[in-house]
Amino acid sequence: MKALIALEDGTCFEGRAFAGNGEIFGELVFNTSMTGYQEILTDPSYHEQIVTLTYPLVGNYGINDEDIESTRPHAAALVIGECSRIPSNWRSTKALPRYLEQKGMLGVDLVDTRAITLHIRSRGAMKCVVSTADLDPKSLTEKAKAWPGFIGRDIASEVSTKERYAWPGPHRDHQAFSTIAEGPLKAYDKYFNRPPDAARFRVAVLDCGIKVNQLRLMARLGCTLEVFPLGTAAEEILATQPDGFFISNGPGDPAGVPQVVSNIRKVIEAKVPTFGICFGHQLLGWAFGGKTYKLKFGHRGANQPVKDLTTGKVEITSQNHGFCVDLKSLDPDLVETTHINLNDQTSEGMRHKKLPVFSVQYHPEACPGPHDSTYLFERFMELMKGTTNSH
Repeated sequence: MKALIALEDGTCFEGRAFAGNGEIFGELVFNTSMTGYQEILTDPSYHEQIVTLTYPLVGNYGINDEDIESTRPHAAALVIGECSRIPSNWRSTKALPRYLEQKGMLGVDLVDTRAITLHIRSRGAMKCVVSTADLDPKSLTEKAKAWPGFIGRDIASEVSTKERYAWPGPHRDHQAFSTIAEGPLKAYDKYFNRPPDAARFRVAVLDCGIKVNQLRLMARLGCTLEVFPLGTAAEEILATQPDGFFISNGPGDPAGVPQVVSNIRKVIEAKVPTFGICFGHQLLGWAFGGKTYKLKFGHRGANQPVKDLTTGKVEITSQNHGFCVDLKSLDPDLVETTHINLNDQTSEGMRHKKLPVFSVQYHPEACPGPHDSTYLFERFMELMKGTTNSH
């Protein structure tokens, strides 16, 4: 079935719908990862994004039951060069097209993904519509222009949990994750300097669109987790007397959730040890009195070089974000920049000089990607341990 990809600037690309049909809106972005399409599709940070994978052949190893980051795909649609319909991997339970069909997701291949990537790189990420119904370029371009986009919108609330729950626990949407967590996590033990379950901390988790591997890793390091919806009041979080506060990744514009920023500010001012990742890093930027801005085409891939300014070491990181903390907006007397992106010198990490708070823009839990930065979860444990011992 023919499919047409139309951008707000009038540029169109033709392809074939290998799964699903209809008309899908989102922001067209590209990801340079060679593997990890299953984790990418199920990452809530990709909510309302039409993801183009630059690797030319996708689906070789199929879909399995373990490498999922949430209960369903969150990407709006998948655009690839060619889909492998016959997977070959001992863990595979189904082919990529069947998985997308079952989830009601549109997949398009036989597309010049190199041309899409070059266009986005030069013009920036754009509003987009992918359609198998309306194939008129002019009509689709007008529809793409009319889509509201991300600026100033709160879309993180759409992927955050609707109810508070404990992890691990009987929560219906996450029970499967708890049962499969043990096997995959053993592979991470070699990256930790401490044995599993060496300490026990109560951590309040603010779900902005969390990836399950973040929960798995903290649980592996001995944390009992209480996961809260994005809009939870600071008073409710503080009432649980947590040893630590974790702010997850998520989609969209952090400027669109000012009340969330206000709640975060109250929690960190109570001197609760805090660790933020990705969207959480951006929210902390606002809570510190700074601002964020939209990147031209974002950082999406598993090979982003980041320099730790405190050690001088370079880490290869997994990233997925379209917004960034404005370093110039932060008060240097209060906030220290700890990590920068070596490609464009943008913010990748920071810490507060007077409060036990730090954050990174990238994904130390990887999935997919390298494990260079898993030590940050241990750093969070040490921060909680030091604060707990001082009381």
